Amino acid sequence: MLGLGLLVWAHYAGLVHEETSEFMMGDVGRILYAHVPTAWNGLLTYLVAFIAAVGALATSKKGWDALVEASVEVGVLLNVLLLIQGSLWAKPTWGVWWDWDPRLTTSAIMVVAFGVVLALRQSIQEPGRRLTISSVATIVAFINVPIVYMSVKWWRTLHQDFSTPETVDATLKLPLRVAAFGMLFIGIFFVVARWRIAMRRLSREMDAPELPDAPKPLTVEA
Repeated sequence: MLGLGLLVWAHYAGLVHEETSEFMMGDVGRILYAHVPTAWNGLLTYLVAFIAAVGALATSKKGWDALVEASVEVGVLLNVLLLIQGSLWAKPTWGVWWDWDPRLTTSAIMVVAFGVVLALRQSIQEPGRRLTISSVATIVAFINVPIVYMSVKWWRTLHQDFSTPETVDATLKLPLRVAAFGMLFIGIFFVVARWRIAMRRLSREMDAPELPDAPKPLTVEA
């Protein structure tokens, strides 16, 4: 509830109440209040998934494995929201819904890579093998996360540079920060809720009795 309340206040303040808009983009720049917090928390959630994957490989504990599943799912959700918001931003700003810009392209690759992690977890039934393969896949997918973050520095891109207190008008800073914390608290809520669900499922898998071996066929000697 706290996260939702912060998000509602920040979006009302930024999208409706505040008279000051972004200097270069005008009122279109108000999408910053939704887009930037989604980006920050999406990358942060993938970082949690990376740490959980390392923990799962190091300990083989179901708690880490469940956290991989939970954080990747929430990260992919935020990633998809990020791409949708980016398209809504791109149309009035760049004149197109999508461009194979380095930031957009690496963000699309990111959602596909972590989507593969979820697909692997769905397709592998044996818990130990699923833990190992999905954790390795999460670590590999995470390689793209710092590339996404640094893409506006490493390549020429249509996307604007990093949003920092120095690049944001003073009247915009408070709503942006409140929106970021609101999205953070909501993300934590969903990760924890999804982690609990995954833990219950993993516990049932480990407690399930193994099926007995099939009986050998009878042979009759002549």
